[in-house]
Amino acid sequence: MTKRTYREVRLAARPRGPVTDDLFEIVEVPVPEPGPGQVLVRNTHMGVAAVMRTLMDESSAVPMPSFEIGAPLHGPAVGEVVAAPGSELSPGDLVEHRLGWREYTLLDAAEVHRLDPGFMPDPAAYLSQGPTALMGIARGAEVRPGDTVFVTGAAGGVGSLAGQIARQYGAARVIGSTGSQEKADRLIKEFGYDAVVIRGAGPIEEQLRAAAPEGIDALFDNVGGEQLQAALALANRGARLAIVGALATQLSAQPPVPTPIDTLSLLARSITLRGVALHDHLDLIPEWNRRFAEGLRDGSLTFPHARLHGIEQAPRALRELTEGRHLGAVVVEL
Repeated sequence: MTKRTYREVRLAARPRGPVTDDLFEIVEVPVPEPGPGQVLVRNTHMGVAAVMRTLMDESSAVPMPSFEIGAPLHGPAVGEVVAAPGSELSPGDLVEHRLGWREYTLLDAAEVHRLDPGFMPDPAAYLSQGPTALMGIARGAEVRPGDTVFVTGAAGGVGSLAGQIARQYGAARVIGSTGSQEKADRLIKEFGYDAVVIRGAGPIEEQLRAAAPEGIDALFDNVGGEQLQAALALANRGARLAIVGALATQLSAQPPVPTPIDTLSLLARSITLRGVALHDHLDLIPEWNRRFAEGLRDGSLTFPHARLHGIEQAPRALRELTEGRHLGAVVVEL
């Protein structure tokens, strides 16, 4: 039986610095009645990501709509169809869509993608950031057998998968960066990293030079700033450097600081530096889902993530993600 009301998380105010709980409000609203061609979904899982902090600002360079004050936030979610009059969907179907941050949602049928309920061992796995990780490794950094690969932000939802994928693509040495010794130890013991440099434990370039004495061949950069500069300094001739994220800017309360680049040095070493965004590589999503489902079942891939329970935990989930409290993706089970 469908509930009469449900809860959704709305943006109460724009942040002036870090994410805080008072920027959100949880509101109880009536469950809508779907009309022809519409789908009512009961959400079961939703994902949070660092980009959501950027979308809390009034405007950004990210090619996604910013959150609006007084309106529910949005993001990836998985759920079950409750009603879908006049569509090919049926009650009970497992679907994914982009209107998370609420227990129920009403969408046009075209905005919903039906999922095979037995395909992934865990429906939350559809909320991984694996497509971005695969894009950065395969098409951005073009990782090749024998490469030494540096993944910045290695303990996040993207980086914790990027290291595993780099190994599948034949990387001989995978180096990551993170913010604590505890995460560094886990990346090495559990997720296939050979070495990890630690933000705040000394100059990144010196740490990277010790971890990669023969230089790096490929960079998967989630961070920018000092870590990008260190990678540029250690890049071998012909290295491929992929800019996938900009956490140094996204999660900083300070104005963006440009990263200086010696273009003559790039030219002399024939280095490729490119930015890659998933909206240009959406064809990788089904490929990733196939790869991930197979890897989870045979043990060749793992899904590092934290799971919080209840819609009321969604603001905390985003706050703790931006504070670096978790390793891997952050999922809220509704």
